Amino acid sequence: MQVTTVKESQLKLKPVKSTSPWALARRKFLRNKLAMASLLFLIIVAILSFLAPYLTTQDIARINIGEMSLAPSGEHWLGTDKSGRDVFTRLLYGGRISLIVGISCTLLVILMGTVIGAMAGYFGGIIDSMLMRFTDFVLTFPFTVFVIVLNAVFFGKLNGLLVLILVISFLSWGSVARIVRSKILAEKENEYIMAAISIGCSPFKVIVKHLLPNVLSTIIVQGTILFATMIVVESGLSYLGFGVPAEIPSWGNMLSSANEPDVLQSKPWIWIPPALAITFTILAINFVGEGLKDALNPRSRR
Repeated sequence: MQVTTVKESQLKLKPVKSTSPWALARRKFLRNKLAMASLLFLIIVAILSFLAPYLTTQDIARINIGEMSLAPSGEHWLGTDKSGRDVFTRLLYGGRISLIVGISCTLLVILMGTVIGAMAGYFGGIIDSMLMRFTDFVLTFPFTVFVIVLNAVFFGKLNGLLVLILVISFLSWGSVARIVRSKILAEKENEYIMAAISIGCSPFKVIVKHLLPNVLSTIIVQGTILFATMIVVESGLSYLGFGVPAEIPSWGNMLSSANEPDVLQSKPWIWIPPALAITFTILAINFVGEGLKDALNPRSRR
């Protein structure tokens, strides 16, 4: 009977390399073709918008009576509006303003909501009660009325764009605070948090180094949803005349010309470009958000 001998070196198993959750999430996100295409679209929109001064030499503010409401041509690719201003130029500059407002508001909302939600969830008790009652007040505050009043009060005194960003941010962090608080409440009951507290870690260190990294995926997904929402809010307020000042082009106040029946029916080149820009940008942000949500969810198999 023949006995096969196996070398000792052959019995040694190769060590398995452990992959971090963030590496797995990145790999899943890169496989999502729709999310990657949407991300590429957003990058192109951002590059074109922020490089607008180098891509066009048209004046965004100068009124040209001799070129009012011209149809698209070789000189004006997307035509001119009813003030004789180049629509393509205003579309690029408007994208820059809309993206700046969206990004700035999203960052401020995430910052305020995360700080208040983390403090309420970690400390609990009277601090939690006071912060959540303040959050309820913010959530029930009349958003549109407050924006209109502040615009009337500070018009001409402060930077209108800065006021708009601050007002939108101050009235929009409530939902983020509630989400972060619920995640912190569930996470702080784990043993590693109790161990960190027992060895004398300060509350700031426990929140920043132990709690927030474990709720970061939720914050990132919420941030993508907020980014799309903030662009819609800015566009809606500017369309109504209470958002970005009229002298600064944005996708929202470019759409304000669509209030006139003549423009809607016979001059579609004035309002269709900003409408399509808003629609495709919001769709792209939502697709990226869905991709991040699936990638950061360990139970998702998509």
